[in-house]
This record gives sequence, structure tokens and C-alpha cells, in this order.
Amino acid sequence: MSGSTAPAPAPLPEQPVAVWRALRRPLRFLGSWWPLRCWAYLGSGFVLGYGVLCALALLLGLGVLLAVAGIGLVLLAGALAGAVPLGELERRRLRWAEPEPVADPHTSLAGAGAGAWLRTRLRERATWREFGYALLFGPVFGAAGFGVLALLALSLLLVVAPVIVWALAPEPVMLIPGEAVAGPLEALGGTAVGLAGLVLAAYAAALVTGAQVKTARVLLGPREEDARVLELTRSRVRLVEAFEAERRRIERDLHDGAQQQLVALSMTLGLAELELRRAAGAEGAGGTTGADGADGADGADGATRAGGTDGAAVLVRRAREEAKLALAQLRDLVRGMHPQVLTDHGLAAAVAEVALRHPVPVTVDLQVPRLPEPVEVTAYFTVTEALANAAKHSGASRVAVAGRVEGGRLTLTVTDDGRGGADPGAGAGLAGLADRVAMLRGRLTVSSPVGGPTRLRVEVPCSG
Repeated sequence: MSGSTAPAPAPLPEQPVAVWRALRRPLRFLGSWWPLRCWAYLGSGFVLGYGVLCALALLLGLGVLLAVAGIGLVLLAGALAGAVPLGELERRRLRWAEPEPVADPHTSLAGAGAGAWLRTRLRERATWREFGYALLFGPVFGAAGFGVLALLALSLLLVVAPVIVWALAPEPVMLIPGEAVAGPLEALGGTAVGLAGLVLAAYAAALVTGAQVKTARVLLGPREEDARVLELTRSRVRLVEAFEAERRRIERDLHDGAQQQLVALSMTLGLAELELRRAAGAEGAGGTTGADGADGADGADGATRAGGTDGAAVLVRRAREEAKLALAQLRDLVRGMHPQVLTDHGLAAAVAEVALRHPVPVTVDLQVPRLPEPVEVTAYFTVTEALANAAKHSGASRVAVAGRVEGGRLTLTVTDDGRGGADPGAGAGLAGLADRVAMLRGRLTVSSPVGGPTRLRVEVPCSG
């Protein structure tokens, strides 16, 4: 049987540059606002590009020279990280020359600290593309913008040459080196050349602006692989949220359905036991009142019935105990699916409650505020799984749980003094926890040498 593969989706057509589209009608372009917008864009870009060029030269030069001392690496990282705000500024400034905005290619880091922001941005490809744009900005686009602005300034001087000659008369004015202009009428030739220069400056500004727009789209905007990664991250978050919603639904159904039915069953069995014991007592009392033979036979019959009633009461009592045991197990299951204390009081209180019920002494040191729900849920089940493993497999005599929020990241450690030798690849427990932490762009590491101790460390961005 031959299989067939679906054809790859066709790439989206590239959006045309607005200013180049306006150039298709040259005369209409000259009478529009486009020349002024392009000149303003290139003028501001020249000033900004010159500043960026100086800053990059300073940071990169000092960074290379001081790299041996260690501080040079900080300067180099600062030069790279500085490309991120420059990219944001350029995407905003691009609106002067391109009506269609360029989207931000970076992932959102709302609520993250400076350290977490820097680590994430340095790992993103978009940051390196923005750094490449910064390297091109001053030497290429800044220089091209300066050339267009110089042509514009010279053309404007030539346009107003008759006025300048009239204002400076009788001082000689030279439009061409070595040849003085006799009067304003002679300077009209310069005006004609200046008007032609303005037209040339307008078209040159449009060409340079369009080239910078295309470069900015490539280097400052999101790429197809960035969109796929972002969508994958969002789909992972949606899967986590859907999983939590489904678990909440099951928890609610168990709590409101099966658990309440078991409570009602236990109460019914208790009432049935009382009725059976009351009936057994009444039948036993009635069987002992006979004095003659007939009454004696009736008494024996009543004793038999009383014995049967007592046996039924014993069975009912046993069923009631089993119902209580099933109810206790169901309550533990519901509590384990999503403890109410986690929702009401947060991660520290929920872990402290688990520690109180743990067979091994657990020390809890969690100095954490309330966090986003996905982060708290992931951290809670990571701790409970680690505690369960410590109780079942490690032979530990004590366990320590610690947690802090630093730099916008939650860091948790679970350490036990057991025999060690834990293998994350041996079962699905730790691997499943690692996958769950990875969904929130976090990391789980396990250190468990033979002989102990075992140390599990979790790092999760607080932004979730």
C-alpha cells in the first residue's frame, strides 16, 4: 500500500512596501505627503543611527578589551540586550513610513524580573536578529539617510538661490565655484537645478526608506518558525488549562456525586443496623415469655429468628465499615486531585498540610507569595510526587522542602537523606513531572548519587 503525504502549505505572499507602491505613480507621489514622511523618517534615523553606532563601538570595543577581566562579558551582553529596546523603538518609528505595523517577535515576559528577562532574551533568535539590525543601522541606513538629507539641503539652497543673491547684494555669490552670480535673475538656473534635486531627493528617499522597511520586516518582525514556537507554547498552556479544568470537573463530580451517595449509604446502613438490633431484642424478649410446651417451642423459634437478625446486623455493620473506608479513600482521592487549601491559601499552606500527613518528617521552608494558578498547581504536584517517592523508595528519615521567588522565577528544592540512586528514566513519574514543568517553560533537575542524598530542583517562570 502506498502512502501519500499532504502537500506543504504555500507560504503567505509577501506584503508590498507601501512607499514603493506609491512610487508606481510618480507624479501623484510627488504631490502627496510621502516625500515629507520619508525625509522625516530618514532624518530621525540618521540621528538615532549615529547614536547607536557610537554606543555599539564603545560597548563592543570595551567588551573585547576587558573580556579577560570578566566585566567585558557584561558589556557585550549589555550591547546584545540593548538591541531589544532598539528593535521596539524601530518598530514604532517604522509607522512613519509603513502603515502596516510589524509585530513583536518576542515572547511575553509580563511580571518577570530583570535576570529572567535577560536570560530569556539572550536565548531568543529574535534578539540576535535585532542585534544584526543595530549593526546595519548606523553604517548603512544612517549613511544613506545622511546622503539623502545632504542632497535635500543642497537642493533647498539652490531653490532659494535668487533670494540669497538678492539678500547678500552687492556681495558676490557663487553657485558654481569660481563663477560669481551677477544678480537674482542669473540665479534662476540654480533654482531649476534645485527643483530637480528635490525631485531626485524625494525618489531617493522613497527607495532608501523602502529598503529599510524590508530589512526591518526581516530582522525585527516575527518569522514563521517564531510563530510556530509561540503557537506551540500557547497550545501547551491551553492543554494544561484544559487538563486542570477536566480534573476540576471530575473532582466536583466525585465530591457532589459519589461522595454524597456513599455518605447517604453509610447513614442508611447505620439506620438499618439499629432497626435490626431493635428487632432482634424484641424477638428475643417475646420468645422467653412462654411457660408451657407450646410457648417453649415458640421461644425456640424466636431465638432462632433473633440469631438470624443478629447475623444480619453483623453483615450490615461490616457493610457500613466498608462504606466508611470507601468514603475515606474517595475523600483522599478528591483532596489529592486539587486540594482546596491550595486554591484558598496558596502553595505554602498546601505543602505544609501535605507535610503534616507524610509518614516521614518533613521540614517546609517556603517563602513565596501567591502565584499564578498554573505555577502553583505545577509546583504543588511536583512536591507531592517527590514526597511520595521519598516515602516509597528512598528509605529517608527526613525530607526538606524549600522555595523562593527570585528574578521572576520560582525555585523549589526537595531534598531527602535516603539511599539515593533515583533514575528519572526508570519510570513515568519524574519524566511526567519534567514534561509538565517544561510546558511552563521551566526546568526540573534531579541529583541522586548512590548513597544519597537525593535533591530535586524545579525552576518555573512566575509568569506561567
